Amino acid sequence: MWAYESVFYQIYPLGFCGAPFENDGVEVNRIQKVIDWIPHIKKLGANAIYFSPVFESDTHGYNTRDYTKIDKRLGTNADFAKVCDALHKEGIRVVLDGVFNHVGRGFWAFQDVLQNRENSRYKDWFARIDFGGNSNYNDGLWYEGWEGNYDLVKLNLRNEEVVQHIFSAIKGWIEEFDIDGLRLDVAYCLDEDFARRLRSFCDSQKQDFFLVGEMLHGDYNRMMNDQIFHSVTNYECYKGLFSSFNSMNMFEIVHSLLRQFGPENWTLYKGKHLLSFVDNHDVSRIASNLTNEKHLPLIYAMMFGMPGIPCVYYGSEWGAKANKSEGDPALRVSFDAPVYNDLSAFITKLAEAKKNSEALNYGSFRSVVLTNRQCIFARETESERVFVAINADENSYTAHFDAGCGQAVDLITGDIHDFGGGSELAPYSAAFWKMER
Repeated sequence: MWAYESVFYQIYPLGFCGAPFENDGVEVNRIQKVIDWIPHIKKLGANAIYFSPVFESDTHGYNTRDYTKIDKRLGTNADFAKVCDALHKEGIRVVLDGVFNHVGRGFWAFQDVLQNRENSRYKDWFARIDFGGNSNYNDGLWYEGWEGNYDLVKLNLRNEEVVQHIFSAIKGWIEEFDIDGLRLDVAYCLDEDFARRLRSFCDSQKQDFFLVGEMLHGDYNRMMNDQIFHSVTNYECYKGLFSSFNSMNMFEIVHSLLRQFGPENWTLYKGKHLLSFVDNHDVSRIASNLTNEKHLPLIYAMMFGMPGIPCVYYGSEWGAKANKSEGDPALRVSFDAPVYNDLSAFITKLAEAKKNSEALNYGSFRSVVLTNRQCIFARETESERVFVAINADENSYTAHFDAGCGQAVDLITGDIHDFGGGSELAPYSAAFWKMER
């Protein structure tokens, strides 16, 4: 699967393009701004884009009005097709946000229910509508909203018309935009039978069509398996990544990785490829989350070195800041142009190392050295061994361990590393040592 050897770049289009928060119904071709950023995305080393919602919605994209039309605030379907074509020509895959658990109040079928009530032919398209109740919007009927949010109307994914409507839309996206996969919003809420049918349908439409589900807690294998999604979001390690650096306790993230991917038979996700990230459109930017800015390159090195598919959120590659406490729009801003600085250049090196290393893409995971402020872990396949070394301390550190060889080349810098007499890690440093066989 191509995604297992890819580096993703996430764009939240409505924010990225500077669209108004409320859908004003005015058609403006903003989405082609993405084309201007393609040289930057390529320079960064990303070869896949995950677009947050692009379809017609009430406000933030997750309250869909129409699965078949690009949001007017972004432009037309033809405008977006040009963007996808430009990306594909540069070897960049396209994954869209599939928001199938719920729709917005402006969704055409829900509008029909509000107007025609019991006589609407679409009344069974939605979960648990009660015409004897009422809603926060004083509709004279009650319906299930997602997690109590009544601007998000929960769909009935056991209704065959709903399923076929969604499948028809996906088929259209593949035909019109040649998309390469879907990220499934709130996958943990999705009906599992629907999710299985979705996988089967997508497999029938395009070879190697990638499905990644948004999962937060619990057993990720419930939705990440051969019948449902190829991958899910690794929120467990998202928290462990920044928390380990802020508390100077590498045990937290390494123990999470051992639990997920370690060598013992009982570990949870061995051989699977979860989506790794240090931030996204829903959480504070990593530059605002870390208490020591010198840890910024190191947390990216950890993310690229650990098992998983790395995903970089637009703007964070140069250290943009934003805090969740300021509200979601603060996390989803429009930048006039991309910035390429020392952090970006370091991420470029990480991306090239990751994409071109069998061990980093497919290797096993075991801990080699672990202290509060340093960690070294091994990624191994039959043909390649890479040791990922992180020193989060302000002082240098000399690690003593059996490398099983005399020298290695650092995939980040290209320098030769000699293991004789111990391995010195400079302050605030990271290395990807590819071992001699």
